[in-house]
Amino acid sequence: MASFHSEEVEIEKHLINDTDSDCGTDDSESGEEGTGSETEVDKDPSSSSATWGPPAQHFRRVVNNYSGGAVGLNINEAPHVNKDSTPFCVFMLYFAGIIRLLVDETNRCYHQYLDKLQDAPSPQPEVTDSEMFQFLGIIIQMGHDIRDRLKDYWSTAEQFATPFYSNTMKLDRFLHILRFLHFADNNTKTDRNADSYDRLWKIRTIFDTLNDTYGKYYNPSEHLALDEIIVKFKGRVVFRQYIPKKHKRVGIRIFKICDAAGYTYDMKVYVAKDRTRADQDVTATHATVRDLCRCIEGVGHKLYMDSFFSSPDLFDELMTKDITCCGTVRPNQKGLPDDFRRRQFRLKKGDIRVRVRQNLTALVWKDKCDVYMLTNMHCHPAEGSFCDEHGNAMKPAIVVDYNTHMGYVDKADRMANSYSISRRSWKWTNKLFFHLLDLTILNSFILLSSCGVKLSHREFRLALVRNMLEHAGRGPPRPQWFMGRPAVSSAISRLEEAKQHHWPTSSTSKLRCRVCSSRGKRRTVRTKCVKCDVGLCISGCFKEFHTKATFR
Repeated sequence: MASFHSEEVEIEKHLINDTDSDCGTDDSESGEEGTGSETEVDKDPSSSSATWGPPAQHFRRVVNNYSGGAVGLNINEAPHVNKDSTPFCVFMLYFAGIIRLLVDETNRCYHQYLDKLQDAPSPQPEVTDSEMFQFLGIIIQMGHDIRDRLKDYWSTAEQFATPFYSNTMKLDRFLHILRFLHFADNNTKTDRNADSYDRLWKIRTIFDTLNDTYGKYYNPSEHLALDEIIVKFKGRVVFRQYIPKKHKRVGIRIFKICDAAGYTYDMKVYVAKDRTRADQDVTATHATVRDLCRCIEGVGHKLYMDSFFSSPDLFDELMTKDITCCGTVRPNQKGLPDDFRRRQFRLKKGDIRVRVRQNLTALVWKDKCDVYMLTNMHCHPAEGSFCDEHGNAMKPAIVVDYNTHMGYVDKADRMANSYSISRRSWKWTNKLFFHLLDLTILNSFILLSSCGVKLSHREFRLALVRNMLEHAGRGPPRPQWFMGRPAVSSAISRLEEAKQHHWPTSSTSKLRCRVCSSRGKRRTVRTKCVKCDVGLCISGCFKEFHTKATFR
């Protein structure tokens, strides 16, 4: 009985213990240096002579040692950041160049809107950097105070009254910024039918800027996970996805690489058919993983993925770039052993079948159903039937490691949505931007936590709001509003200056008089100013429009 128990313990150790320390032994440790008793594995996984077969008795894999930096802040890129840094200081590592872009593009969008109007109202003052910080501070704070309507935040009703919002920014100004919030110049749009057309052009600059800085200031952990998330969106956009098995079934699909802390290291938005991949001999999924992994090559990372991405060809290619992989795999995937693809196994609970091709191991394990795994970072387990004394199937080490590390992307998505600032919107750009803002705050929190700061995610966000408002100067004097045209020294001298071209002329269509409209009167005329291109009554209104700062 004792011998049976010891044998069972040995089997369990072989199945569950971490194989990195057990399988990567050197010849010097085994005492068989130069004997030729073990066959060295060909390090080129793309060799055409490689075929699948049963596990060899003396099989040995090539061990990839991790050589990346210490997990956390990249000191070389941000030497000024430490445990005494404020949340705003860390946040601005990512958003420093984006604030100015938001201000410029929002103002440009508003002026383009005014130019399209035939009878435009008097323009509002341009958005400033301080106002943009106040706007973002309010947006972040709203994630901690969910209400049905935006107007409820500024309500003076007893059950809604919160002075924070009205003291920071007026409702009309907030709605103005939200309405014209923009991320690119509309005049730079390219032809939809062109091969170079980018479906993310409206937010491409911000997306790429954040994506680059995510990998610049942080060293990820050795174990990484690659998976997809859905940013919930039910509006109209050509690359909207419907995935019924997801909690958020409809929205924008994003592929991400995350580390153990939930830090998003790299990401890519799925934009449906990618024309740049049409001529390549790899699948779109293969190309997506290849692009995402460019930032983690050469240091020995271990990458986990599910059956949507896994394939023998992909694992072989990443192995040449010093990235080992592990994941579930579809049994009909191209390149797997024939008996796997034909599902010829009739397994009982706890049964394991293994096929090996150089460094690549394919495994099918029976629990409640057949589980197909593919890996090149583990030693192959023993074949057979393995159950504990209660009849439960014993998990192989490959499955244990996969379950441990595969949830990093879901962890990041769950943390980012804990205090989501996303609002109902028909603009997919706003929806994606607010998700990126949530993601940037989470990455900033993880980065600061790696410096030894003891702060919860909630406390970090609230401190960030306070820092933003302090930086912007809460409640600054707003720009002076003006109506009409600025006054001039003399109406006659202005009209006599031929270079100004403020002369009345006839219009081919009926126009509303700008001065009369400002006074609440509806009057149509067929005269307008050549320079201003607005309708004006020739008697009185033309003179007032060009000589008075306000004509109401």
